[in-house]
Amino acid sequence: MGQVTDRWRAARVASALYNTAAMNDSVAAVGAKALWGLALHDLLAVVERVADAPAGAHVLDIPCGGGFAFRGLRRGQDCRYVAADISSDMLRRARSRATELGLDGLMEFSEADITDLPFRDNMFDLVLTFNGLHCLPDPHAAVVELARVLKPGGILRGSTCVRGRGWRQDRFVTALQAAGFFGNTPRAGDVQRWLDDAGLDVVVARHSGSVELFEAVRPSSAGS
Repeated sequence: MGQVTDRWRAARVASALYNTAAMNDSVAAVGAKALWGLALHDLLAVVERVADAPAGAHVLDIPCGGGFAFRGLRRGQDCRYVAADISSDMLRRARSRATELGLDGLMEFSEADITDLPFRDNMFDLVLTFNGLHCLPDPHAAVVELARVLKPGGILRGSTCVRGRGWRQDRFVTALQAAGFFGNTPRAGDVQRWLDDAGLDVVVARHSGSVELFEAVRPSSAGS
């Protein structure tokens, strides 16, 4: 499991295949339904809500991949958007995607480990983490780290594959773990517990197939 992060950092071919599928809605919809039982529109509805971020919001997107979540941004949107990933190849693709969408003026890019973020406490109004926790050796630690960089009142929003929602999906998870692309993939219910452990209030936690979609808020004060 400890080699999973290094695998994604170096896996150019796998990154290219994943990115191609993720950026093509028709391909992604078929693959998401067949592999995970996911209705893609459920995920996209969450992703596109970044457009509703308040003016001046400081946003972190990790792992940003090739820019999957950029579709939710508007040209000229008043926000500071940090796209971070452990893979330099994915960051190269994300930069290209930002240019393609006319978003260069909004973006900063950072090569970063989600379990050891190079950002100060209480820095971001919104943290996005789509389709990455299931790839990590220690996703619980990642959730704690994401909570650390959230401002009080800030929102953590994301998705992850989970085990325990279907035997076919569980077998696919096992195969991807054996290949070194998935890590300690959470079971259904783990993510809510981790969010609670990190001191966040869970607002939404629901499943579309074997994918959990979640949103949680960091309390504005200890008494809230």
